[in-house]
Amino acid sequence: MPINDTKRIIIRVRKAKLPEFLRKYFWEVDLDNMTLEEAPTFILKRVLDRGNTTALRWLLKNYSGKQIQNVILNSRDLSQKTANFWTEILKLNRNKVKCLQKPYSRIQFGLYS
Repeated sequence: MPINDTKRIIIRVRKAKLPEFLRKYFWEVDLDNMTLEEAPTFILKRVLDRGNTTALRWLLKNYSGKQIQNVILNSRDLSQKTANFWTEILKLNRNKVKCLQKPYSRIQFGLYS
C-alpha cells in the first residue's frame, strides 16, 4: 500500500463522527458522513439552540469553551432565548452578542427621502 493511501486511512479513522443520539437535531444532513471537524459552527449552533441535557453535556466534552463562546458572540441566527441563557452562563457582555443586538433596518428611499 502506498504511503499516501495509508495517510488517508489514518486521517479517516481520526475524524470523529457525531453520536447517533444527535441525529434528531440534524435531520436534513447525512450524519454518517459528517464529522466534528467538518462543520463545528453548524454543530455548535444546532446543539446549543435545540439540544437537551445529554446533547449539551456531549457538546461541552467535545468542544472548547472558547469555541462555544465564539459561536454565542458571533452568530446572528441563534434564538434570543438561547443567546440570553448562554450569555448568563458564560458571563458574556450582552452588548457583544450579535443576535441580541437591534436588527439592521434599511434606509427607506422614495417619497420621504
